[in-house]
Amino acid sequence: MNSEKKKKFLKTLPFAILVLLVGLFCFQFINHATTDVGNVNRYSTGSGNGGVGFGDMEGISEIISYLIGLFINNPTVGLVLLVIFIIIWMMTKKKAQRQATDTTYINQQVQQQADSDIVMDYTNIVAEKVRAIDPNFSSDKFIGFAREVFMKIQEAWTAKDWKVIRPFESETLFNQHKQQLDEYIRLGRTNVVEKIGIRHCSLRSFMQDGDKEVLTVWINAIMRDYVIDDATKKVLESDPNRDWYMRYEMVFNRKAGLKTDPGKKGNTITNCPNCGAPTEITSSGQCAYCGSVITNGEHDWVLTDIHSRS
Repeated sequence: MNSEKKKKFLKTLPFAILVLLVGLFCFQFINHATTDVGNVNRYSTGSGNGGVGFGDMEGISEIISYLIGLFINNPTVGLVLLVIFIIIWMMTKKKAQRQATDTTYINQQVQQQADSDIVMDYTNIVAEKVRAIDPNFSSDKFIGFAREVFMKIQEAWTAKDWKVIRPFESETLFNQHKQQLDEYIRLGRTNVVEKIGIRHCSLRSFMQDGDKEVLTVWINAIMRDYVIDDATKKVLESDPNRDWYMRYEMVFNRKAGLKTDPGKKGNTITNCPNCGAPTEITSSGQCAYCGSVITNGEHDWVLTDIHSRS
């Protein structure tokens, strides 16, 4: 290469590298934007599993600007540092992409998240409030009941057999869940929820609201959650081998003034709270034996809402 061509090459090299870096930067931005497109739900990968966040990209742009300036002032040193930066950045990117699909790594992160999650437990405070108007109320028994309801909901959801949930959900909540489940049935899909491990369950709050009492429970669990095609058994969403750490809030209502029956072992979902017969509930929420509507909180606690929380 003669001296004239060499000078021309060195003159255009910074701009060529600049174009390369800008191209890589834009590719990274597009990749990040694609990661979060779609519904924001438990199946989305989120910025933590793929792509660099906007704050990270701002930092990268600053580094790129500095290195280009260094290259213009000192081509040799600048070029070496630019090459090193590109190699390290691409290796980091590749590692992040690999981890985003590595269920072993993801499950370890989920476990660490669950272990490090600090949840304020207000059970004793809430229980004292309830016992002030209902002396026989037991927080341990109620928490056991809430855990049982939570597990039954997940099992019934996977089995697509929502009638077993009827005894302990309000009519509004039952119809809402049934409508969602009917849509899965219509599409020929199953939302499988399995390998459930409850990590925390506690009373969160209690209040009297007009003619009803409201008791809120917080429950955290690790689970597998994915969707399959019923005919082919092909996985359509998520990964059967991936864990999810979920936080829920469950809201129970009952008629104001009701008291815990000291003769009962605790809350139950297997017997009518009015006549004690084995629970067989009609679609309208009536006991098949005594005809009492038992899913409106008139006789005992009933679940009126369950939703994920941050």
